[in-house]
Amino acid sequence: MRVIVGSKNPVKVEGVKQAFKQFFDDVSVNSVEVDSGVGNQPFNNDSIKGAINRALRSFSDDYDFSVGVEAGLFSVKETVTGFIDFQVSAIYNGERITIGFGPGFEYPPFVVEEVLKGREVGDVMDEFTGIKNLGEKTGAIHFLTKGKISRVELTRLSVTAALIPWINREHYF
Repeated sequence: MRVIVGSKNPVKVEGVKQAFKQFFDDVSVNSVEVDSGVGNQPFNNDSIKGAINRALRSFSDDYDFSVGVEAGLFSVKETVTGFIDFQVSAIYNGERITIGFGPGFEYPPFVVEEVLKGREVGDVMDEFTGIKNLGEKTGAIHFLTKGKISRVELTRLSVTAALIPWINREHYF
């Protein structure tokens, strides 16, 4: 199984690798940096569009699947801040795309306030935690859950959800 990830972020690449290895033998995962086609801090459907764009733009006939992963803030009125962060994954095989979401979580209000002013979550969380490039390490989720969940795990779950139609082809295709 040959897989390409539309990102050089090591956390995303590792999460994709772990997800595919749950279901397939002899998995090799490579990565390439591609433009998501959405802003650096996506909201709502732009998060889905970013994941799809990453999957489409990284695909080549050298691979069985390409994967795009994009985290973004989704409007949810019934929350403290009005937003939930979801990791979205798109998997493409050259013909069809499947989508999956990871578990969502809420940032502290001051983080969302800064993001609504135009800053990126990653920059605000780096400042808050004192950890440079937190999103390429354990992720904000690791900090906010006091070490119980990592961004690799969020990515793995998101990609696993997107893999459901592929591992149950008889029910989907």
